[in-house]
Amino acid sequence: MTVAIKNNNKTPLVVPASVRRTAGFKSGQEIEFKASGGVITILPKLPADEEYTPAQRRTVGRAIAKGLDDIKHGRLEGPFSSHKEFIDSLHKEARKLGKKKTKRLDR
Repeated sequence: MTVAIKNNNKTPLVVPASVRRTAGFKSGQEIEFKASGGVITILPKLPADEEYTPAQRRTVGRAIAKGLDDIKHGRLEGPFSSHKEFIDSLHKEARKLGKKKTKRLDR
């Protein structure tokens, strides 16, 4: 479909409704404009989950599945070897915070 309109720099450029319908754009849909070499391309903005190629999505999916399997079977690593070591670290940090003085403005 070809539609000719006059470009007046004083008014916004409007894409005719018939062209939007033919392109399949829905009301409220986000769109992207790309300009290069005197050509403007209007594309529907893809949802966040479609930013990756199918191969990339498969790779990410496998990595997530492996991580979830590790969690399920208790294969985890962390900075503490036991919960007691973690609690002791929390208490140590709390003591440090309690010692800090805050600046107060004289009124």
